[in-house]
Amino acid sequence: MHDIGLLIGSEQRQALDGETFERLNPVTEMAVTRAAAARAKDANAAAEAAAAAFPAWTAIGPNARRTMLLAAAAALAARAGDFTAAMQDEIGATAAWAGFNVTLAASMLREAAALTTQVTGETIPSDKPGCLAMSVRQPAGVCLGIAPWNAPVILGVRAIAAALACGNTVILKASEVCPRTHGLIGDAMRAAGLPAGVVNVITNAPADAAEIVNALIDHPAVKRINFTGSTKVGRLIAERAARHLKPVLLELGGKAPFVVLKDANLDEAVKAAAFGAFFNQGQICMSTERIILEEPIADAFIAAFAAKAATLQAGDPTDGTAPLGAIVSRESARHVEALVDDAVAQGAHVLAGNAAGEILTGAVVIDGVTPGMRAYAEESFGPMVTIVRAADADDAVRIANDTEYGLSAAVFGSDIARTLAVAQRIQSGICHINGPTVHDEAQMPFGGVKASGYGRFGGQAGIAEFTDLRWITIETRPGHFPI
Repeated sequence: MHDIGLLIGSEQRQALDGETFERLNPVTEMAVTRAAAARAKDANAAAEAAAAAFPAWTAIGPNARRTMLLAAAAALAARAGDFTAAMQDEIGATAAWAGFNVTLAASMLREAAALTTQVTGETIPSDKPGCLAMSVRQPAGVCLGIAPWNAPVILGVRAIAAALACGNTVILKASEVCPRTHGLIGDAMRAAGLPAGVVNVITNAPADAAEIVNALIDHPAVKRINFTGSTKVGRLIAERAARHLKPVLLELGGKAPFVVLKDANLDEAVKAAAFGAFFNQGQICMSTERIILEEPIADAFIAAFAAKAATLQAGDPTDGTAPLGAIVSRESARHVEALVDDAVAQGAHVLAGNAAGEILTGAVVIDGVTPGMRAYAEESFGPMVTIVRAADADDAVRIANDTEYGLSAAVFGSDIARTLAVAQRIQSGICHINGPTVHDEAQMPFGGVKASGYGRFGGQAGIAEFTDLRWITIETRPGHFPI
């Protein structure tokens, strides 16, 4: 059992009421983490600590911030073993997924360090004689980052890194599913020498999530909110923030299409589709949920893909003997089972796997999925993928866009001009040609359209999300006015 406190200001401490909650290992169902259960007054204390730290942090020069963010990247990487153990305990992750999380999160901190000197403005020609006009980007203030459990190190760091680089102070609202994992991010920030109050971490019991989030959104010191998670919760957060006219960056659900055109390299497509559909048990916002096949190559692709999927079995992640780990909860496992049962009842058939509501569920492939089935439209967020046949490329585009979501997509084809033309017609924030739907790099603009959210993390796009753009003028001549 690991005990986790709140990080508020300069200290790790218990909740003011002394309340705690426990997180169970999804495989063993044994308690592995006991974390402080914050309430609204703890959340307010975190906001006040961040506000108090803001003037000094924003006054620090960009190279000093860069040095500390680079130190944070090193401190995070040094804790790779702790992060792996925490992710295995709290979410049933494999060592490969945990290692990827730490590697990319450290890269995000290094990219944020590089951004500190890229928070720039410009001079703008003015029609007024003697007027020097300029645009200037300034830190917004206290930024709230709300991170999910599925890629906890990547998304926990992403929630705060660019905001810190821009001179803001932050509050990381940890997921109730992985409080120890998110708490380790706060430990790395402290070890890197970031001043007290610059990074604050709040954990809360599941029943208190709404109270905590609402208190933080409502707090006058909080100027920006970013949230990664479900579309349902994202809408609630956006509505709450809108009452205060506070900008929100939302990265929400997905139903990523993987289009295979008739001239595609099927061996490469099968490998990429399997990775995109089943890495981390399909519990990634970019996971391939729908494989859309042009009819001429459908049978050949399906035969090879079903054979590949049959090799992707699940096992206890601490054993390290299976390519897949655990589904995060029995509720999620039953959701996958319900989608499969509904599809089969309406005429679809299972090509690989067995969805029986178990935590350890191997790769599941369903063919013959049609619009009337739940699996056609609902995000599974589990180790299953559906196959839909398209008459031609135009039909494939129609099917790819027949969803409320629009985060990631992929298109495979040998004729690059034709493949690019298909990719450009797909409604998504991200699209990869001849690559998997699961692909992330720290410097890339990451985000979706439609019900997958709005705004962008990553690189220069992230700077715009965490700063205010101001117009400033300097008059260099005596004024002449009509009155």
